[in-house]
Amino acid sequence: MILMRKPQLPPSPTLPLKGGGSREARAWQRMLSGRRLDLLDPSPLDIEIADIAHGLARVARWNGQTEGAHIYSVAQHSLLVETIARANTRLDRRRRLAVLLHDAPEYVIGDMISPFKAVIGDAYKAVLMRHDMSEAWAQGIVDMAAAKIAAMTSPTNPTGMWVMMKVGKT
Repeated sequence: MILMRKPQLPPSPTLPLKGGGSREARAWQRMLSGRRLDLLDPSPLDIEIADIAHGLARVARWNGQTEGAHIYSVAQHSLLVETIARANTRLDRRRRLAVLLHDAPEYVIGDMISPFKAVIGDAYKAVLMRHDMSEAWAQGIVDMAAAKIAAMTSPTNPTGMWVMMKVGKT
C-alpha cells in the first residue's frame, strides 16, 4: 500500500455575511453511490469511480452544441483521448487512468466552455484544482494530477494532449 500525503490546496472560497465579515462557502451534492460530496472542497474519501463514470457519460461536450441525434459526452471524449494517447505512446495502467480522468471534475462541475472559464477566472481554477487533486488521490494517481496542474498553470500552457501524454513522466 502506498501512502500519499494530501497536497496543499488553495483555501476554500468564502461568502460575505450581511452584517459584515465572511464565512467559508459550502455546497454539496448527494451522489448515486450515496456519498455526500462537498463540491467546493471534495474529500478523496467521498469520490467513487462509478459516480465519475456515470456523471461524465451524462455531461455533454460544448454545451450540447453538436450535430446529430445524441450528445457527444465527456465520457466519449475521454475514451477517444485515451485511445489516441495509447496509439501514440506506451501507457501503463496508471497513465491510462490519468488520461481517462483528465476531465474528471466535469462529472460535477459540467463541461464549461473555455470563454466562460476565462470570465470566471481564478475561482473556477481553484475549484477545478481541488477536484483534480482529490479525484487523483482517490484513484492513486496524485503525482500525475500534480504534473497536469503544473502544466496547466505554466506560462507556455501546452496543449492538453501533450500534457496527457507526458503526465507523470520524469
